[in-house]
Formats: sequence, structure tokens, C-alpha cells
Amino acid sequence: MGHHRAQTESVLKRTVQDIISRGLADPRVSGIVTVTRVEVSPDGRQATVWCSVMPADRSKLVKHGLVAATGRIHRELKDKLEMRRVPRLHFRIDESLKKEAEVLAAINEAKLQDEALKQRRDGVESPPAEGESTEDQTS
Repeated sequence: MGHHRAQTESVLKRTVQDIISRGLADPRVSGIVTVTRVEVSPDGRQATVWCSVMPADRSKLVKHGLVAATGRIHRELKDKLEMRRVPRLHFRIDESLKKEAEVLAAINEAKLQDEALKQRRDGVESPPAEGESTEDQTS
């Protein structure tokens, strides 16, 4: 990837995030919406904007709101950026953060289960041998 394309992706990511953060009129775009990355096509005419959404159950609704607001976002980009041609935007939901959170939760759950098993194993002493009493015998 060329330096110019990487720079364009970075500028688009920051600016689109700024536009979304300031708020769109569409009530579907609510919750925490974060632009995770932007990929510009080699010819510079198209850009895929990847977003993560919290809470995750609103992802589909937020995507529809972003698609509906694409024209407004594009116009604001044209006004703010000194680019000869602003790429056409395509919004996608980035599920990688959700999957990462699920994996981390599973790892934490496994650690907790492992610690609980170890505590139970360490807490259980070997049973007394036959004929031995478990009570203290002081005479």
C-alpha cells in the first residue's frame, strides 16, 4: 500500500469518526459507534468504513442509519477535506472487537474455573487412615 493511500485512510478515519461523534440526526445511529479502520480502493474511488458498535445488539440498526446518512457524511467530508476526489463510502460493521471480547471472556472464565478447581483440590486433605481418629486426643 502506498504512503498516499495510507494517509488518505487515516484522514478519512479521523474525519468520519468526528462527524459520527458530533451526532447524526438519524436516531438509529446511537450508542457508542467507533470507526475502527478505513480501506480505500487502489483507484481511490471507493472507501470501506469499518465501525464497531456498543451495545452490539444495535449493530444492524446503526449500519442502516449510517447507510442512510452516507450522503450527508460525504458532503461534510468534501467541505472539511482538501481532497480533489472524496471516495464513495461503504459502511461495514467490524465484528472483530466483539469476537475478541468473547475470546477474552472465555479465557477469563477458564482461568476462574481452573483457580476454583485448584482451591478445591488444595483444600481437600487426604482422608485419615483406618483406625485413626480425626479428633484431637489429649489425655
